[in-house]
Amino acid sequence: MGFWEKLKSGLSKTKEAIFKQVNDIFKNFVKVDEEMLEELEETLIAADVGFAATEEIIETLRDRIKEERISEPQDAKKALMEILTDMIGEGEPLCLDTKPAVILVIGVNGVGKTTSVAKIANCLKSEGKNVLLCAADTFRAGAIEQLQIWGDRAGVEVIRHAEGSDPAAVVFDAAQAAKAKGADILIVDTAGRLHNKKNLMNELAKIDRVLERELPGSAKETLLVLDAVTGQNAVNQAVEFKNASDITGIVLTKLDGTAKGGIAFSIKKVLGIPVKYIGVGEKIDDLQAFNAEEFVSALFEE
Repeated sequence: MGFWEKLKSGLSKTKEAIFKQVNDIFKNFVKVDEEMLEELEETLIAADVGFAATEEIIETLRDRIKEERISEPQDAKKALMEILTDMIGEGEPLCLDTKPAVILVIGVNGVGKTTSVAKIANCLKSEGKNVLLCAADTFRAGAIEQLQIWGDRAGVEVIRHAEGSDPAAVVFDAAQAAKAKGADILIVDTAGRLHNKKNLMNELAKIDRVLERELPGSAKETLLVLDAVTGQNAVNQAVEFKNASDITGIVLTKLDGTAKGGIAFSIKKVLGIPVKYIGVGEKIDDLQAFNAEEFVSALFEE
C-alpha cells in the first residue's frame, strides 16, 4: 500500500466523524449563505481545528465568497479546501545541509517519540542518507531497548549507554561516532519527562551545549512529537515546549487512531511551526514527510 492510500486510511476516523459532515453541508445546501457558514464553523470546531483557526478559516471563506461572487456550494467547498491547504502550509523540508547534521527529537512520554525517531531514520535512509541514532532517553525504563529494536528494523546503528546514564555523555559519544563514521545525520532521542519540569529543559540545554562543542556549525532541527489523539492538549504541550526550546518542526503521530485530525490546523495557527512529518500507523514506513495538499484532499475525498 502506497503512502497516499495509508494517509486516506489513517485519516478515515477524522473524515468519517467530521469531514463527512462538512461534505454533507455542501451537498445539503442549495445556495451559499450565512446559515451554511455557521454550520461549517460549528463542525470545524468539533473537529479540533480550534476556535481561533476556525474563526480565521470562516472569515477568509466569507471574504472569498464575496470577492469571487461564489454562489454554488461546491465552489465554496473548493475554496475551503484551498484555504485549509494555505493555512496549514507546506511542511518545509528538513534543513540538513551539513555533514553531519543533527535532529533533536523531543516530546512527553507516550506520544510515540522513540518510534518516531526510528521512523524518521528509515525515511532518511530510504533517501540514501547515512543515519546514526543516539539513545539519550536514558531514564525511561525500556526506552533504550525500544530504540534498539526499532533501529534494527530500520537497519540503523544506535549509540547507547546503560539505563540511567547521563544523557549528555551518550550524546558526546554519538557525536564522536558520527564524525568517525562519516554519518550524514545524527538523530538524538531525548528524555520524555513532563514538559513543565525545569530539569528536562536544563537537560536539553546541556545536550545542546555538547552538540555545539563537538559538532560546531552543524545544521540542527528540533522536532517536537505530538500525539493527535490528545487533541487540544497537544497544542498546550507544544506551547510549553516552544517557551523552552527552539522548535523547528512538528511530528504529528497516531492520526490513524483519532477523529481529531483537525488538530494539525490548530497547531499551525497557534504556534506558527510547520508540521514536518505525520504518522498514520505503527509500521516502520507509516511515517512520512507532510504534504498539505494531500492531507486536505484525504480529509475531503468521498
